[in-house]
Amino acid sequence: MKSLLLLVLISICWADHHSDNYTVDHDRVIHIQAENGPRLLVEAEQAKVFSHRGGNITLPCKFYRDPTALGSGTHKIRIKWTKLTSDYLKEVDVFVSMGYHKKTYGGYQGRVFLKGGSENDASLVITDLTLEDYGRYKCEVIEGLEDDTAVVALDLQGVVFPYFPRLGRYNLNFHEAQQACLDQDAAIASFDQLYDAWRGGLDWCNAGWLSDGSVQYPITKPREPCGGQNTVPGVRNYGFWDKDKSRYDVFCFTSNFNGRFYYLIHPTKLTYDEAVQACLNDGAQIAKVGQIFAAWKLLGYDRCDAGWLADGSVRYPISRPRRRCSPTEAAVRFVGFPDKKHKLYGVYCFRAYN
Repeated sequence: MKSLLLLVLISICWADHHSDNYTVDHDRVIHIQAENGPRLLVEAEQAKVFSHRGGNITLPCKFYRDPTALGSGTHKIRIKWTKLTSDYLKEVDVFVSMGYHKKTYGGYQGRVFLKGGSENDASLVITDLTLEDYGRYKCEVIEGLEDDTAVVALDLQGVVFPYFPRLGRYNLNFHEAQQACLDQDAAIASFDQLYDAWRGGLDWCNAGWLSDGSVQYPITKPREPCGGQNTVPGVRNYGFWDKDKSRYDVFCFTSNFNGRFYYLIHPTKLTYDEAVQACLNDGAQIAKVGQIFAAWKLLGYDRCDAGWLADGSVRYPISRPRRRCSPTEAAVRFVGFPDKKHKLYGVYCFRAYN
């Protein structure tokens, strides 16, 4: 019994003693490294960065190593950047670095390099951005058996526009849709780009291809021919269709250009062939559809004169709605695909800067 009493007293004293210490040091925090915890951490300071075609951008990425880990510092650091595709199953190689060895892939050659601001900086610099650079990038850092990743999205300032060729609506399979956008100084739009355009007021009642192979269209004013009058506004989704056999319009995306877009002052109206030659005589080329949309949206270009464009269409850009010139909305007005040999219009030209 005496032994039991002595044990209780010792326990009480030990508890009181440590209780006093806890009161004094309650604000002290001790971090304990888990035995099997991560010894390499990769982080991106920003989840998304913004730029425009022709600009330069830095995709942020830094890595942190546990200096107390066994073997830390004995392996060379390998940094790999890849671009994620819309189906998330494929990745496009962009850049790899390991010590003095560096390799750049595809269209990124000569345009990408590591920022190297510090020992743990894996940020990637991309120069002279193209429309195809838009998307999500993965930064992967590997040291021995340890590795970690971070993802950064690159967004571009620009404009989405619906497009169909002279053949008429619903005449493009997916591959033809991609080429149609390229021909108009644009790239096929992603869902995120179309969604942002819808939030900005884009309303179009014809379904078009997107870069992920889906077919969708944006509606801000619900009505009977466009999903029903009693439906809510939104981006209508037709789903995924056969890329070779199914035919729709397409939504294209374009951004800033390095050049001058202008309406050519000419003493007479022109046929299509005369319009092409008039631009050439002025040291330029007949403008493309993507260029008129970029000038209208990004530069506020406004001209109430219908003019030929490279695809044989006739359009004019209105930034300030007024009577006889798109009275109800700012828009690139579409006249149609007139007879090239007999119809007479003005012409929009584009002169690229070197």
